[in-house]
Amino acid sequence: MPTTSIIDGSVLEGGGQILRNSISLSALLGRPISIQKIRNGRTPPGLKNQHRTGLVLAAEISSAQLTGAGTGSSQVDFIPGRIRPGNYLADSITAGATTLLLQVAFPLLLFGATPSTLVLKGGTNCEQAPQIDYIQHVFFPFVKKHFGVSAELEIYRRGYYPKGGGEIRVNVTPVKSLQSFSLLERGQVVRVRGIAHLAKLPGHLGQSMVEGAKKRLATGGIADTIPIEIEYKREENDNAVGAGSGIVLWAELDSGGIIGGSAVGRKGLDATQVGEEAAKEVLKGLEAGGCTDEWLTDQIVLFMALSQNCEVLCGEITLHTRTAIWIAEQLTDAKFEIEEKVKGNVIRCQGIGMTSVD
Repeated sequence: MPTTSIIDGSVLEGGGQILRNSISLSALLGRPISIQKIRNGRTPPGLKNQHRTGLVLAAEISSAQLTGAGTGSSQVDFIPGRIRPGNYLADSITAGATTLLLQVAFPLLLFGATPSTLVLKGGTNCEQAPQIDYIQHVFFPFVKKHFGVSAELEIYRRGYYPKGGGEIRVNVTPVKSLQSFSLLERGQVVRVRGIAHLAKLPGHLGQSMVEGAKKRLATGGIADTIPIEIEYKREENDNAVGAGSGIVLWAELDSGGIIGGSAVGRKGLDATQVGEEAAKEVLKGLEAGGCTDEWLTDQIVLFMALSQNCEVLCGEITLHTRTAIWIAEQLTDAKFEIEEKVKGNVIRCQGIGMTSVD
């Protein structure tokens, strides 16, 4: 058996990202790991229920031995076996984010021998995690175009905080390997698109989010000649457990880059302001000068490590991105370098060129 790698869960960002990326890479590489000091600086520290759910799902997919995965635990040990494609269901029970469950499971099924289906239940549009619409309209289109990945996502029921109860289905088509890519020119914005969603709330709030977003985009420098297409949808009452709202926007660049932004409705925050918040995030991402926003950047680091040679012009190098790079270099032979530009940064990676094993 390979030597167990020890991962310090308190390093850098020190949160659930270390857990998810480490477990995914461990399972893909067949490399046992022990993750210690999990969420050491959080209150409370240790595993939350949604982390436990993700660990159990990854263990099921990779035929792994998993110990220490109890709520509040500060250490887990993970000994992976063979990845088994198939149909999987995971339920966070709470409003734990389905997108974070997807982050840990998706790379595993991507390198399976046959297609797989994930049904994930919990929160779909929450704070502190990507909204499911961001994954559908920003992350998946980007990895499809640049890594050659194919996945289809359907939202069956929305789950808002605090009740959760959402449900998504993801169909994953496996790959033999990931494409390499070079994306070094920001290019021009060709259009801004988006979706405002709400459930069990007055329909006019959706229109208010759209209006707030459009107004802020216009005053922030998006030219009149650039199409802005933001739809809004009020879910049927049966399609959500609790009331909630949110908006996701994305600017499409002629280079093939995407800059996203999002916000969720909160008590005391006017719907127009929710739209403005999302627009501000898009404008901030565009001003940073990259081809990817800060959230997309940290999510593609793992895929860059598994590919061969990739380079991307991004904006700010966040602590989440540095953490993702640190994990990848701890557990793989991938080598990253960051080149600071006058505007933006270039992340280059000499990856491991992973191929699937039938």
